[in-house]
Amino acid sequence: MAKGIEIRNAHFPGRAPIDAYGNGGFRFADMSHRGSLLCLPSGIYGWDMTPEDALTPAHFQKVLDESAEIEVLLVGTGLELRPLPSELRAMLRAKQISSDSMNTGAAVRTFNIMLAESRAVAAALIAV
Repeated sequence: MAKGIEIRNAHFPGRAPIDAYGNGGFRFADMSHRGSLLCLPSGIYGWDMTPEDALTPAHFQKVLDESAEIEVLLVGTGLELRPLPSELRAMLRAKQISSDSMNTGAAVRTFNIMLAESRAVAAALIAV
């Protein structure tokens, strides 16, 4: 018997540059994704974040889980720059992850350059 539509968490099992952003989503690896993204060493994941959401440590648990493979975390905070809360910065620092927040466009461009250089980079990108 045929099953109905199966909704799964968005996940691309690889590293890929971001080809485009805007209109509430991103394009990468010949695909498009509506909403925010976490770009990690294990792949690219849909991320339940909006520009209005607080940047809490709980939202960055996947980053912390993969900290052994991440040296730099770029956080694209939407259209406006928002500083990372001190508690989050301290948690990242304790895992030896350098973090930098910037608007999402700058984060995408920086991520693509660092990825092309084979750096241990991750990105948390809030859709614009």
